Amino acid sequence: MARGTHVTFGAVFANGEFRALWAAEALSQIGDQLARVALAILVFTETGSAALTGLTYALTFAPSFLGGIFLSGLADRFPRRGVMVVTDVLRALLVALVAIPGVPFPVAFVLIAGMSFLQAPFKAAQQAMLPSVLPGDSYVVGMGIRTITVQTAHMIGFAGGGFLVTLLGPYLALGIDAATFLISAALVRFGVQNRPAATDKNNRRSMAASVGAGAGHIWRDRGARVLVLFCWLSAFLIVYEGLAAPYVSEIGGNTVAVGLLLAADPLGSVIGAFLFSRFVSAAARPKTLGPLAILAALPLLPCFLAPNLVVSFIMFAVAGALGTALLMQANAQFTRGVPDEIRAQAAGLMNSGIATVQGLSPLFAGLLADQLGTTKTVGIVGVIGLAIAIPAAIAWRRAMAADPDRWLHVADDE
Repeated sequence: MARGTHVTFGAVFANGEFRALWAAEALSQIGDQLARVALAILVFTETGSAALTGLTYALTFAPSFLGGIFLSGLADRFPRRGVMVVTDVLRALLVALVAIPGVPFPVAFVLIAGMSFLQAPFKAAQQAMLPSVLPGDSYVVGMGIRTITVQTAHMIGFAGGGFLVTLLGPYLALGIDAATFLISAALVRFGVQNRPAATDKNNRRSMAASVGAGAGHIWRDRGARVLVLFCWLSAFLIVYEGLAAPYVSEIGGNTVAVGLLLAADPLGSVIGAFLFSRFVSAAARPKTLGPLAILAALPLLPCFLAPNLVVSFIMFAVAGALGTALLMQANAQFTRGVPDEIRAQAAGLMNSGIATVQGLSPLFAGLLADQLGTTKTVGIVGVIGLAIAIPAAIAWRRAMAADPDRWLHVADDE
């Protein structure tokens, strides 16, 4: 692809393999959000326990951390299309078992955890395959489309989930989620070209060796280290989502305002993904990472002044737009910059780090907020973000200067 050529959304959608991957992911995301609502309602209705309801919700996310570490390497050792199909079928089976009325809750918890555990190799395989499906700048545009789709699916799934679960019942809603996994598997199986495994079967590493190879590459490669830091920073800065309820209470809002504030980041993410992938040139994108990291932290600083709901909504939407652009480009640079034979494992480790940051940062911020107040805590997160972003931006600039062919011209390499 000639440098400077602009890739449109339509050009990316013209790729049949991408259409299949996109449709499969969109369907699964909507189904997953519907299932989370159904599980929450089912557990609380049956047990009346807020703690068990929270545990159920956490189990739909948390085990993917371990899966990212220990199972992502499967997508390097085996054909990635096959990994995606098998994990989708297995997840469909697990959800279908949860959807059987009368399944004991301890068994259901194990099944839900297993479903989350299998999400990691699917995501790693998809992420590692996309550079082959979308060469050059098409990859970043495709990532933008995926981001818009995922965020929209989240909003649709949560917004309509309660209504559908009320209409259909939680068990049927879970059955629909199982069906979405099967349809996703069919779309990938028949819509995506089969490619050989990234590593030769005679040179396949053990699970431990695969984890070590991915972690070792990230540790030794300065550019890769900074890109991982950018991705983790983008996850850290959205701590305001986890503190939405106490934040709104502190500024004088109600429960409706909590929902509005939670919608700010997804809305900003959709806008940021569209604008960045549509209007920022391929040649300019690598150079934007440092400024984006710094700018993404800045909208949190006015929280020291306890702004009202409207101002807070705008700030968080802007932060979401900038953070999403940062995550998209850093993710794209990282995925294409890692050798193909360890790409899925490295991506899995990075994603596990993102999940860890997303899980732990609201916990520690909540403890701080109990002492200092929520608005001040969000402002402090912005300051910490700046303290991380500025040296990271300098390190990324040096990495680009040291290896421009790898990091600046990556859009032309595939």
